[in-house]
Amino acid sequence: MVGSGPAGLTFARVLHRHDHPVTILERDPSPDARPPGGTLDLREGLGQLALRKAGLLAEFQALSRPEGQAMRILDADGTVLRDWPPRPDDRANPEIDRGQLRDLLRGPLDVQWGRAVTKVVPGTRDGVLVHFADGRQETFDLVIGADGAWSRVRPAVSSATPDYTGVTAVETSLDDVDTRHPDLARLVGDGSVAVYGVNRALVAQRNSGGHVKVYAQFRAPLDWHANLDLDDVEAVRSSLLALFDGWAAPVLDLLRHGTAFIHRPLYVLPVAHTWAHVPGVTLLGDAAHLMPPLGAGANLAMLEGAELAESIAAVTGPEDLDKAVRAFEEQMWTRAGRWAKITTAGLERLVSSDPAEALALFDDVQPS
Repeated sequence: MVGSGPAGLTFARVLHRHDHPVTILERDPSPDARPPGGTLDLREGLGQLALRKAGLLAEFQALSRPEGQAMRILDADGTVLRDWPPRPDDRANPEIDRGQLRDLLRGPLDVQWGRAVTKVVPGTRDGVLVHFADGRQETFDLVIGADGAWSRVRPAVSSATPDYTGVTAVETSLDDVDTRHPDLARLVGDGSVAVYGVNRALVAQRNSGGHVKVYAQFRAPLDWHANLDLDDVEAVRSSLLALFDGWAAPVLDLLRHGTAFIHRPLYVLPVAHTWAHVPGVTLLGDAAHLMPPLGAGANLAMLEGAELAESIAAVTGPEDLDKAVRAFEEQMWTRAGRWAKITTAGLERLVSSDPAEALALFDDVQPS
């Protein structure tokens, strides 16, 4: 397994439950080498189902935040347009911090940190040859690429590379928000608040521990920052405040009080990304079907990891292993293709020239 994100760890944890060892190769030098990211909503029929297969659903429920399903939409002038509190006992899409989910999944697993893969070569005499950044090489019977958007495993099966969507996100954070910024804490509420304008949006999501992630999203060329030093916090802040000029002061305070700013242009793989089956190599999650970050990616990745692990646990020989992987790929492509269409269309509506499209999209998906 290459990659220790949600897909890779779920795969390994389910196989561990079936007493099958897995080698997990991770390029990061340690679990805390970089921030784990924001919050995720895990859906009943996707991410939560994967956790059930891993025997971790009860532990997830103890950590998750059902109240995080709350969603509020404002107009650019600060007017509340929609306010959806979670229904009593609703656990359809509870939130959990990515770091908490990572630690839950990792549990007893042995991750080999600092093992950066540079190339995967299938079809050698001894199996699938994996090249590492430190010059070492190893062979494996099956290599699974769960190594994200810029996967080093993907070229072994597909020539596809991610394309820029035309939408960029810039992320910032607020810490100890309930004490330091009580007005913004009330604005965000227990879940998320979103404001949509012409070709731009501001979204804030509450994480645990009084931490809030803020995302400024806008349509722009990939080189929009050519004359901007992205390491200059105040310069980035000024640029974003100018981009959202005229929006309500409380909304802009989400940017004014942000700390560091992280540039995150949004990339996708082709909606119907498939490949000719290659014995000994397959892909999961973003490595297989990178799509806009609208709540499906991690959920799909986890379920794929769990399903592939169950299929592998049931095989009795090398020929059965290849058949199981091939059947899994067919199932993954069909489901991921549907979600890629949904999320691609969703991004078009959420960051569009008509802000009413974003509101209409939420009206379609939120409970009445």
